[in-house]
Amino acid sequence: MSHTHPDPWAETPGPGLHPDREPTEAELAAIEREMPVIRAEVELLDVRIALLDRQVYPIDAKRFRRAQRRLMVARARVSNRAQCPALVGGAL
Repeated sequence: MSHTHPDPWAETPGPGLHPDREPTEAELAAIEREMPVIRAEVELLDVRIALLDRQVYPIDAKRFRRAQRRLMVARARVSNRAQCPALVGGAL
């Protein structure tokens, strides 16, 4: 008798997600609206990784603060656009 066990590391889709379908236009548009935040988060993560194993110099602290500021600005812009959908084309 052969018993098969489910692979605990297998990727399973989250609730409402189906692995065989492409994202809808609305989902792609939502991702596109969030891209400035995603890019800013990646930039901040890059800075954090770069500073993990070395001494922090003033220029590094400045780079870190700049990345944090860009993330806050990006989040504010995305939030404001969500609250004021009439503003299109980067009016903020």
